[in-house]
Amino acid sequence: MKSSYILIFLTLIFFTTSFTEKHPYHVGSVEINHNKTSKTFEITGRFFMDDLENALGKKYGKPFHFNDPQYKAQLNEALKNYSAEYFKLKSDGKFLKVNFVGYEEDHESVNVYLETESVSQPKKVEAAVSFLYNYFDDQLNIVHLIVNGNRKSEKLSYPNRYTYGNF
Repeated sequence: MKSSYILIFLTLIFFTTSFTEKHPYHVGSVEINHNKTSKTFEITGRFFMDDLENALGKKYGKPFHFNDPQYKAQLNEALKNYSAEYFKLKSDGKFLKVNFVGYEEDHESVNVYLETESVSQPKKVEAAVSFLYNYFDDQLNIVHLIVNGNRKSEKLSYPNRYTYGNF
């Protein structure tokens, strides 16, 4: 339980402080929250804007620029494909279909929104999270699994991309 608070604290520190154009840490956070009403997992990934631009550029061989409206359609398509490759989710041993919902720019970071198909009362949740691993070999992703208000948090350092929680 104490380690969960430490991970939450670290996440807040990284994303609430002002960042210079280049930052010494390559960190992201992914929250995977089961919504009891819709019975879907709502996923929010939060990453440094420049890191995500660079990872997309390397992956697809062309530049991407957040904060520029002419790239909106390209970013939506790239993030949809990127998320499908670098994020997988299982509930009770079954892979779930994950849909790209959209993204939102938030100062120096980008929130990527995903949602799964409906699943009732998950007991075991497994996630493969490797966002930005294609660009940084020191990437750290802090992953929060939340089911019925119970939170399991873990930090995943490259190349480790797997986490799970029993609920």
